[in-house]
Amino acid sequence: MVKKITDKDTKQGIARKVLEALDQWFEMEESREKFIAESAEQTFIAAEENGEYIGFLCLKETGNATVELAVMGVLKEYHRRGIGRALFEEAVKTAKAEGYSFMQVKTVRMGMYEDYDRTNLFYISCGFKELEVINEIWGDENPCQIYIMSL
Repeated sequence: MVKKITDKDTKQGIARKVLEALDQWFEMEESREKFIAESAEQTFIAAEENGEYIGFLCLKETGNATVELAVMGVLKEYHRRGIGRALFEEAVKTAKAEGYSFMQVKTVRMGMYEDYDRTNLFYISCGFKELEVINEIWGDENPCQIYIMSL
């Protein structure tokens, strides 16, 4: 089941559980803690199975017409089961209902790391299109790929 979460402590608890379990993507403690802290104030959608939260995503306004898929994670044992897709579809519905026209997401450019290549392919399969790559955001070793889509 996918649902919107409004309680700030619940949001941060879910984010912590999932992001700490996904340390290969969220290994830098400083950035992981920032995602967790910011999740309390963002639109938060979570996936629950058998009474346990197994994934989530956060939406963050980046302009009056644009929302960013700021962070997303699904516990590894639930990958490839449609959880990420269900979270994303609910995020699109929510963003449209809140009046946004565009959604963007940032990730590491395709071709840098196998795990991020799968992430890129997921976003492309959801309908995102490449906007630009900016090396200055995360450095030359982690070029920032920005994707965007019209809602």
